[in-house]
Amino acid sequence: MTARTDAARGIVAEAEWTARRDAYQRRVDELIGGHVDRQSHGVKHPVVDFLFTYYSLRPAQLRRWHPGVGVVLGGPAARRYAEYSGYREVDGGVTADPALVQRRRTMLEFTERLLAGTRSRSAQFGCFGLHEWAMVYRGGAESVRHSGTPLRLGAAGTDAVVESMSLRCTHYDAFRFFTPDALGRNQIPLSRDEQAAREQPGCLHAGMDLYKWCYKLVPLVDSDLVIRCFEHAMEARELDMRASPYDLRDLGYEPVPIETAAGRAEYVRAQQSLAERAAPLRAELLTRCRQLLEI
Repeated sequence: MTARTDAARGIVAEAEWTARRDAYQRRVDELIGGHVDRQSHGVKHPVVDFLFTYYSLRPAQLRRWHPGVGVVLGGPAARRYAEYSGYREVDGGVTADPALVQRRRTMLEFTERLLAGTRSRSAQFGCFGLHEWAMVYRGGAESVRHSGTPLRLGAAGTDAVVESMSLRCTHYDAFRFFTPDALGRNQIPLSRDEQAAREQPGCLHAGMDLYKWCYKLVPLVDSDLVIRCFEHAMEARELDMRASPYDLRDLGYEPVPIETAAGRAEYVRAQQSLAERAAPLRAELLTRCRQLLEI
């Protein structure tokens, strides 16, 4: 069979796809090598660990390269993929099983609806990252989510910041971790049932969650999009915690002091930049969902 015929049938030669796989794995290793090393020594990190605790994809899973649906991996090395869930052997190689689309249809439909709704709304930039503050508001020591990491303004100072501003969270998966005293302070009550109707593109966590919606659709979605969403989540997480009530200067994170006018302005500028960078990722994932739903 000629290379031209292989390309027409969607078959990627082993030399080509293994090179892409290896480059991807090097990229992942550069991004998460520090986390893997800390994990092997039992060392916690209040910023980075979130990307592997709140988000369920393990480092080894992130490191596994997937070409996406419609791509047939050729050559003997492709037989390894036949052992992975969601793949099947076809004439000429191994591919992500299109039948998986039907098994994931509920997830695909929800993700498409959520992304389309988020994209259709105006971005809001008035929350100032107060969700992390609301998670410890009047909660006592047991509410501090990162034990061993001090509150930059102390408990009383943290409570005073929350009381001085409005809570305008639109993201249910942040809201659900608010302390009981903080829940009633949010401008709108949030619920899981209304999640798709409340998400908006200015939200830091809505951008971070693109990573989650992406990896939940693996192997139908390719790893190139997954890792770009992961990189975005890493950047958003850093801003999230720099603007939090925690003092992370010993770890190299300078605070964004949202208790001041200058700090709030700095946060909004960074939030707007992240929202602009999330928009094409959201559009790309939305397109993938719609294409998959047509299979």
